[in-house]
Amino acid sequence: MDKVNNPEYANLQELLVAVRRCRACEPHLPLGPRPVLQAGESARILIVGQAPGRRVHISGTPWDDLSGARLRTWMGIEADRFYDESSTAIIPMGYCYPGRAKGGDLPPRPECAALWLNHLLTNLPRIKLTLLIGAHAQRHFLGNRRKRTLTETVEAWREFAPEYFPLPHPSPRNTAWFQRNLWFEQEVLPMLRQRIKSLLVDTLNHDKAID
Repeated sequence: MDKVNNPEYANLQELLVAVRRCRACEPHLPLGPRPVLQAGESARILIVGQAPGRRVHISGTPWDDLSGARLRTWMGIEADRFYDESSTAIIPMGYCYPGRAKGGDLPPRPECAALWLNHLLTNLPRIKLTLLIGAHAQRHFLGNRRKRTLTETVEAWREFAPEYFPLPHPSPRNTAWFQRNLWFEQEVLPMLRQRIKSLLVDTLNHDKAID
């Protein structure tokens, strides 16, 4: 593949500039392009969700909604740590708001992952844990390892640890799922918080060693 189709970037910051300027699927976006993501080369945790919602498109801040508040509770971290790109990268499957469909937002546009995802992952060499939120992320990263349903995939989280942690979407629309699957909060979330805490402690110790 030539460099026009497989461009080289000097560093992650140069790559992020290119991603945020992307207009590949502009004709399909009802509110126009506004790629929303964050990443830092030292990040240990990667969050992969679906695509920004309308509120996130307006603010330009990832997970700036009720789903994000619940996700931070699941992770056991405050907003300042969540939005610290040196420890947490946030790269959804689609970077722009895709528009509405009956019952929710449209699926993420496929162009984002095809054009940018491998480049971004290559520039995140210290990722130790990837949270796969929802079926789109799980399908891409787990492939035929994922189970028949999202629920079964989340239940089988131990099979994917310590590299991946599959999760349902924290949207209020999934309240019925949370009520039906009490094991998720009782069994899965404590292990998720423990894993994240250990990674953040490692990051803090690493930073102190550098200082």
